Amino acid sequence: MPQARSIYRQPNFLPFLSGRVLAAFATQIQAVVVAWQVYDMTNDPMALAYVGLAQFIPMLLLLIPAGDLLDRFERKKILTASWLLEALCGALLLVLSLIPIHNPIFYYVVLMLYGCGRAFTGPAVQSLLPQIVPREQLAAAIATNSMLMRSAAIAGPLVGGGLYALGGGALTYTLCMLGFSGGALLLTRVNIVAPIKTNTPISGNAWQRFTAGIQFIRSRPIILGTISLDLFAVLLGGVVALLPIYAKDILHVGSLGLGALRSGMSLGEIAVGLYLSLHPLNHHVGKIMFAAVIIFGLANLVFSLSTSFILSFIALMIAGAADMVSVYIRSALVQFSTPDEMRGRVNAVNMLFISSSNELGEFRAGLSAKWLGTEPAAVVGSLFTLGVAGLWMWAFKPLIAVNKFEDASAKA
Repeated sequence: MPQARSIYRQPNFLPFLSGRVLAAFATQIQAVVVAWQVYDMTNDPMALAYVGLAQFIPMLLLLIPAGDLLDRFERKKILTASWLLEALCGALLLVLSLIPIHNPIFYYVVLMLYGCGRAFTGPAVQSLLPQIVPREQLAAAIATNSMLMRSAAIAGPLVGGGLYALGGGALTYTLCMLGFSGGALLLTRVNIVAPIKTNTPISGNAWQRFTAGIQFIRSRPIILGTISLDLFAVLLGGVVALLPIYAKDILHVGSLGLGALRSGMSLGEIAVGLYLSLHPLNHHVGKIMFAAVIIFGLANLVFSLSTSFILSFIALMIAGAADMVSVYIRSALVQFSTPDEMRGRVNAVNMLFISSSNELGEFRAGLSAKWLGTEPAAVVGSLFTLGVAGLWMWAFKPLIAVNKFEDASAKA
């Protein structure tokens, strides 16, 4: 516990964390409002699929170049620029809400620009954190960071759903714009205490640097297993993209209920995240991670079959708690297993996998709901998550055998 308390006394950590909370708050508000607006405009599950695809395509194209730039240039400046771009997207969505536009294609265009910003935001945040806290406090910083991100994820959907019901997109997108801008402003107060240390020179052209990062990941079964587990477990089994359909057509709870459902998962995440921030986990981490993925799949299965708002909320809360454990362990394993000069490229690939599981997962969910129906699609996805967990336990035995995070450096 002393270690967890001392992380708050790090002078650079609090402004960094505050900026992240504001940006995460804006991200959550924007996600719930865009999904509701587009589905309300079209009543078509495929529209939700396109919301995810519009963000994923630019991230797919830019994440690897982003990782290369983050290993060669100042990460703090890149993160600041990406948040300012996302603030611009909030302003454009505000304009679309004020006109108003009834063609979702304009929203897709803005979301593609937003995806460009997110391509840099994710790996920049992950790569910057080890440069502003001591290594011995990194696990506590990751847990604290994850817990407060989930706090924003609780408030964001609730505020987004509530304010959209009261004042439409104008009010909510204004908050998004201010949140991203505030994050960029707070970042100016963060000083880098651990500049990038390079054991080997970063040379060659962009393609050679990219392939060096890929080869490093392929040669480390712990890193490869960790990031690919997230990709396939969430890509095939995530239900978040289907929440607008459940809220409107199955549970009949409207936009306020949608915000509550999204926050239910975050409530479970923050409860576990708060515990982990005070008591960082560092024993049997491989086994615990796989157990968390299995619980995540089972909770999603219960949600998929539920027609009760209360049961659905509880299932999402349990899924969120399990996901928090999994995210915490996976993030720490990647950070402990990666040398600083490779963080940009490794975190870029990691974010590519995470984005694939989230944004491409939204496309998968919308498409399968269109073909199979919403509830069958959610059930099948949950079963796939359980199957992935079993397969990865067999395929990546060094990952399940990891006891402490420090062991990952030697076994990676």
